[in-house]
Amino acid sequence: MLGRWLMWVGAVAVVALFVWSSRDAIGHAQTAVSMTPWGEPNLQGVWTDPYETNLQRHPSLADREFFTEEEVAELDRRRTESQQRPRAESGSIADVAGAYDGLYISMRPTGRRTSRIVDPPNGRLPSLTPAVQQRRAAMREYALALKQNTSTCQNKEGDCANGTYGPPSPRRAEMPPSYSTRNLNRANGPEDRSSGERCMATRLPVFNGYWRIVQSPGVVSIYYDVGQGQGFQRIIQVTDRPHLPSHVREPFGDSRARWEGDTLVVDVTNFEPYFDFQGSRENLHLVERWTPRDADTLEYSVTVEDPTTWTGSWTTKQELERQDGQLNRIYYEPRCHEGNLGMVGLLQGNRAVERAFAEGRGPHPASLDISSNSNTLGTGSNDPLRGDADLIEEVVR
Repeated sequence: MLGRWLMWVGAVAVVALFVWSSRDAIGHAQTAVSMTPWGEPNLQGVWTDPYETNLQRHPSLADREFFTEEEVAELDRRRTESQQRPRAESGSIADVAGAYDGLYISMRPTGRRTSRIVDPPNGRLPSLTPAVQQRRAAMREYALALKQNTSTCQNKEGDCANGTYGPPSPRRAEMPPSYSTRNLNRANGPEDRSSGERCMATRLPVFNGYWRIVQSPGVVSIYYDVGQGQGFQRIIQVTDRPHLPSHVREPFGDSRARWEGDTLVVDVTNFEPYFDFQGSRENLHLVERWTPRDADTLEYSVTVEDPTTWTGSWTTKQELERQDGQLNRIYYEPRCHEGNLGMVGLLQGNRAVERAFAEGRGPHPASLDISSNSNTLGTGSNDPLRGDADLIEEVVR
């Protein structure tokens, strides 16, 4: 009898301990998310994603969402040994334009995720719609027509030096078939230059850089420290009020947020047509989710949709890590436009080339390649994550 009683007491004690432990674990999980004085989850701080991750997954990885630790180590080894921005032929225009070689590039370690895209499961962007494919094809044809004399010049250096290689493309006087966000082989004005050269490269969603989040009742403010002086301040209204009227457009869209438990859900519409994100423009629609996982981890997920650009929606996910708020203070404002002397110099330089040619000195302006040089700053890399992606296939075999 005493034995049965002791067994019963022991069983009750075990159950009580389990319940107490479970409640403690749940309580710990709940208190891991700090709250603001007005009772909302606290997202404030300086955050960044310290890892390099491709937007799309290499096809050889199929539905694999993560690399193994061994694969990460091998990719890091190869990336460390790679030349990030190989220099072009010495003395060439491309070499001068690409002088920002690997010495100026910081390399983040390889992330465990094989892609930022988690849906579709293959980690790839959905197919482009026929309308966007047609728009891109028309722009490519137009851009190549502006460069047709460049190859002629390269094949006949002597003639080009004398400016006698042939007439430039008649399309040099035409407007592009759609609003251009890339470099053209022409510099009649800022509109011929890329969004990056015009200080218009940054747009939502943002996946890189440092983000400072500050909250107040009903408002979340985010400063994005990204690009070369192309950071921006974003104000998110936490409200049930509707979006702005459809004819009111903003560079970074119109944001309306709500709380779903510990997650801040932000709906973004009303983008301008002059900013391009992966082919999408004014019809871009974002649904962002910001979820604190613990005191030092903030999960950022965004679902992207635009039925005029893609045949389906797609979703990304990444884990942001808290940074030291004292060592990583962000107080300055972006000054890209105010300090964009490179644009002034580029336009003045092209006017000088035109005057020299009119006076019988120097090559025809159309013979110079001023469209691809700056693009080489971000391409031609041997980084297996960003350049020769076939190296990924070698590593994961």
